[in-house]
Amino acid sequence: MAKLKAQFGARLKLLRTGKGLTQEQLADATDLTIESISNMERGIFGPRFDNLERIAAALDVKVQQLFEF
Repeated sequence: MAKLKAQFGARLKLLRTGKGLTQEQLADATDLTIESISNMERGIFGPRFDNLERIAAALDVKVQQLFEF
């Protein structure tokens, strides 16, 4: 499970930075905390299903694209 979280986190960071967003901007757009975004990107925690939809919408990608690693 740790590997999946790390892969997801790296993908999230790649998509976020590719859109020119800071962690703070993504947090604001998803109603999550900066700490939550940071923890996901570092592979500490995985996202909840409802948060996946918010993250995908904020990044303007399909949910499945978050898992293309």
